[in-house]
Amino acid sequence: MGEKNMQSRQPAIFVGHGDPMMALRDDDVAHGLRSVGERLLKARPKAILAVSGHWYTRGTLVQSDPTPRQVNDMYGFPPELYAITYRPKGNAELTRRVQELLGADVEVDDTWGIDHGVWTPLHHMLPNADVPVVELSVNGLADARYAYELGRRLSPLRDEGFVVLGSGNVVHNLRMADWDNPNGTPENVAFDEAVLAAVAARDDDAAIDYQRLPHADYAVPTPDHYLPLLTVLGAAEGEQAEVFNKVRNLGSISMTSYAFGLGK
Repeated sequence: MGEKNMQSRQPAIFVGHGDPMMALRDDDVAHGLRSVGERLLKARPKAILAVSGHWYTRGTLVQSDPTPRQVNDMYGFPPELYAITYRPKGNAELTRRVQELLGADVEVDDTWGIDHGVWTPLHHMLPNADVPVVELSVNGLADARYAYELGRRLSPLRDEGFVVLGSGNVVHNLRMADWDNPNGTPENVAFDEAVLAAVAARDDDAAIDYQRLPHADYAVPTPDHYLPLLTVLGAAEGEQAEVFNKVRNLGSISMTSYAFGLGK
């Protein structure tokens, strides 16, 4: 019986979403996302709870809109990018369960929508937009430990047919981005490898105390894109990670992504 329950558990996934132009690329990162999406569909999830580094708010907010709008929260890109339409439905059951699990720590807010931190990777992973999505914000008033504990509190969702998805970047320093650099700087590599070692060893405290890791100030100048990883780690406590899209680009961006319980 226990084995059957484990097999029916939905995955927890952290995706590096990178710059918005990723939505238009057909490269190794896109192929990695597509492969993960194909495997995710085999698990037949009811809906996805997506924690987005682009919804950085005062408090923890969750959506309830049955038809959330697409948010094109990026500026100065080619018309082809804005022509992409990605409009999954919401899911009332998932919203209700998040409220039950988090209680007074969460409020419903439908002023946002499905931002490009979520629809850009899902455009590759689930191109038909046929799995409902509910976004959960990153609480900008809380610390890294809170983000991790939030994931632990949300982990029961995975046994109820819901995927926990975090979208951000382990290394995300746009001020230092070099559009002519297809690789990562030494600082990028050092921090990314330190986080990877912590995740592989399930040394969650090291990932939570990321400011102690090498070049943390460079890699995480603001916590919004890093904290979704901690929520996914909390939701998959004790489970071994599958690493995909281990790519660093633009000098100061890491695309390294992690999947837990994804199955074959």
